Amino acid sequence: MEICGFIGPQEIIIILISVPVLLIIPIIALIDVLKSEFSGNNKIIWVLVILLLWIIGVVLYYFIGRQQKIKNS
Repeated sequence: MEICGFIGPQEIIIILISVPVLLIIPIIALIDVLKSEFSGNNKIIWVLVILLLWIIGVVLYYFIGRQQKIKNS
């Protein structure tokens, strides 16, 4: 059975699995940014990067931004 002439049940299952995952990852990154301490305006910048660049922004944050957190020791 095909919907719209080209989408089958396998594609629908893939979409139903991938869309929530692609929405959850940026939300987790935003929560991490908002809970952490940064110097200056870095927190605002990282929130904007994650919101505007979405998946690329999340990857950038996890490789670059997490190192910019202020350590509480």
